[in-house]
Amino acid sequence: MVSKDIISLSAESREIKGEKAERLRGQGFLPAVAYGPKIGNTPLVLKAKEFEKVFAEAGEHALIDLKIKGKKENHSVLVHDIQKDSVSGKITHVDFYAPDLEKKVEVAVELVLEGESPAVKKLGGTIIKTVSELEVKALPTNIPDEIRVNIEFLDAIGKEIFVKDLVVPEGVEILKDPDEVLVLVAAPTKVEEELEKSIEEKIEEIEGMVKKGEEEAEAEGKEGGEKEAPGKESKEKD
Repeated sequence: MVSKDIISLSAESREIKGEKAERLRGQGFLPAVAYGPKIGNTPLVLKAKEFEKVFAEAGEHALIDLKIKGKKENHSVLVHDIQKDSVSGKITHVDFYAPDLEKKVEVAVELVLEGESPAVKKLGGTIIKTVSELEVKALPTNIPDEIRVNIEFLDAIGKEIFVKDLVVPEGVEILKDPDEVLVLVAAPTKVEEELEKSIEEKIEEIEGMVKKGEEEAEAEGKEGGEKEAPGKESKEKD
């Protein structure tokens, strides 16, 4: 799926930093910065709730039409990075990147599985996804929100899906070896049997140690008895 609709977001130029920026957060605003070949490095401030709404819709791959108050030209930007408070989890700062729309960029796109594998449903296999994201190269206007792969044809244990099997929009290049495995069906594991086997082995090991200890104690007892006998004989002789 390719992002086509550009979402709008309003912002203002920001002059204040440090403690005053913290005060802005307390008032419901969010410090940010936008940078890129055509925008330079521009500190911004925007409404926190408005950004949260836009980010929920756009994510990190959809272009956002950034409108800066007092500026004639809008800028198409991507959310490059967000910082969050370690305690509350609230967003505290945003980095926007305004790319050259005529040049390709490299981004990580989520790999999403869809459908149901017959090998899982009928044979008890387990689907293993080797990666959660794929690095792709594309024009900013052609970056897919996600890359979907159908697993309905995985009908046998050991079947695999390779990078070369993926279908992506025209102009999107996946930056991985075409023969790399992305998804596979693993044989069912008998966890309970393995667990029981492990416990039984431990019990046998402990029982063996106990038995060995008893045998050694018994042997030592016999040796001790044999040593006492000569002592008694010598006493009788005295």
